Amino acid sequence: MISPELGPELKLLSREILYSGRVIDLVVDRVEYPSGKAGVREIARHPGGAVAVPLLDDGRVLLVTQLRYPLGMRITELPAGKLAPGEDPRAAALRELEEETGYGASSMEHLASVYTTPGFCDEVLHIYLARGLSPVPGGARREEGELTMTVESLPFGEAVARAVRGELPDAKTIIGLLLAEKRLMEEKR
Repeated sequence: MISPELGPELKLLSREILYSGRVIDLVVDRVEYPSGKAGVREIARHPGGAVAVPLLDDGRVLLVTQLRYPLGMRITELPAGKLAPGEDPRAAALRELEEETGYGASSMEHLASVYTTPGFCDEVLHIYLARGLSPVPGGARREEGELTMTVESLPFGEAVARAVRGELPDAKTIIGLLLAEKRLMEEKR
């Protein structure tokens, strides 16, 4: 969240919320630079999200393929979703894992929290390595926009290779897979 106290770099002169939506708020700040000149900063405010890297006991990882409307195409990615107000990111990652894949996890290890696009958005994604997976009663519980989502499992190494080759171009998926790979390599030492 943008703070009115921006330190010695900028002075906040005014803030206008142009749009308040279900996923983002659009904010325009008028600021003063140290030079005394005025400027405008446009911000997409987002509540943040949580990502699960779901690793099955046999070494496969679960990925979902879904329509991403802004891109006009279906992409394959890790299960993830937006945080509800006040929601714990670990709980959100587990919730999204269950809703999207139909699997729960007995272990959720925090790998990192990352800013997705800090040039214009304050979104933070919290990435967790999910292990001890087992099917949840009733299976996946997808939202209306996720009903055409599909789930696949890939050998973990194959998923990482696909991400590195650019075949899984979703940033959170690339980051999550590479961080999980590093964690798994550390455990083998």
